[in-house]
Amino acid sequence: MKILVLTVSDSASRGARQDLAGPHIEKVLLHHFPEAAIARFVAADDAAEIRRAFDEHADAEFVFTTGGTGISPRDITPDVTAEYCERLIPGIPEMLRAESCKQTPYAALSRAVAGIHGTTIIVNLPGSLKGALLCTRLLIPIIGHAAKMLAGEGHESYEPGALGLGSKDGLGR
Repeated sequence: MKILVLTVSDSASRGARQDLAGPHIEKVLLHHFPEAAIARFVAADDAAEIRRAFDEHADAEFVFTTGGTGISPRDITPDVTAEYCERLIPGIPEMLRAESCKQTPYAALSRAVAGIHGTTIIVNLPGSLKGALLCTRLLIPIIGHAAKMLAGEGHESYEPGALGLGSKDGLGR
């Protein structure tokens, strides 16, 4: 599996501040997907730079961005992602915001999006280390399934008992 972790930050791209979230996202992903080839890149809050990073890693199954998802004037990551993607996956950012709001009300200010470009799934994560790690961990259970679905491999089949539903039809009958 090929993954890009793209940090979007003016100050980190200039070397004025250290990229904290990117390396930690990579560690979490490698812990769960040790076979993954993970590249890390830092881009300024600039639409052309973000698109260039997306284009240069078009062979990745996943691109996880961190940073630029809020309401500051320079926060453009969701706008560039939405424009770049051919199809959006609204359930991912909805889930991430809902769970993040349990930790901090500031998560409601996130404009993060997720979508598909070609055969790549792009997901915007928060720029804060705490938020980025929480969201990365929330995504771990769906990454493998999402990659299979996008590759056209279909849904895994489950027995109702495996889901804890306790009956053949899963409705308690």
